[in-house]
Amino acid sequence: MSGKKIIEDIKMPIIKHLIELRTRLVRSAIMVGIAFSLALYFTKDIINILKRPLKAELIFISPAEAFWATFKISFFTGLLFSLPVVLYELWKFIAPGLKMNERKYGVIFVSSSFVLFVMGLLFCAYLILPFALSFLISYGLDVGMKPMISAASYIDFVLKFSIAFGLIFELPLAMTILSRVGVIDPRKLSKHRKYAVLLAFIVSAILTPTPDIFNQILMAVPIIILFELGLISARIFGKKREEEGVTPKTAKEGA
Repeated sequence: MSGKKIIEDIKMPIIKHLIELRTRLVRSAIMVGIAFSLALYFTKDIINILKRPLKAELIFISPAEAFWATFKISFFTGLLFSLPVVLYELWKFIAPGLKMNERKYGVIFVSSSFVLFVMGLLFCAYLILPFALSFLISYGLDVGMKPMISAASYIDFVLKFSIAFGLIFELPLAMTILSRVGVIDPRKLSKHRKYAVLLAFIVSAILTPTPDIFNQILMAVPIIILFELGLISARIFGKKREEEGVTPKTAKEGA
């Protein structure tokens, strides 16, 4: 009986955690559903905002194309606006298992990651996207082509470009956290900038929705700038390392 009771005592916390996880997931799903429904209601306004940099009308070339394009827009918009609630529910689930200082850093990490992601979206929407579309469409016109852009291709282009820049803007935060836990050393990274530049162009070639070098440069340059900002942040907020070549052991021996 005692062994059975021990097993039951172990199972109870697990069951409670699973029940709480289910509750948090249900609340998050409900919030995403509400935000998605609201975004679906305002789809026409959202499309007008998204196609403003295009300065042209969109077409659809299959019966279901317009429906799926609006569905994608609404889902992404709803997910974005419900993300603070989703992150809050996730935080409430994991916070009880963290220490006080870990909770402090967790709050900073969650809030900073959301802010940086939104900053990346805004940077893409107001600076990069209009410039990229203007160049690409002008190039097509110069070679004698007439732009007839379908809704599906344009929405995919905008969403992929926006999400890519949202993720790229997380780079300084990621570098700071990795430096804080001792995974990377900002001093060593600063000595190998040429590899960071090469990696920036490789990443931009993977993330850009089009294979042209122009869009790759538009993405690579912000990556390099964010890398430099990440180095500064890692030096300031990262793990304080001992001076190179001087350790407690060597200092004791020298004394």
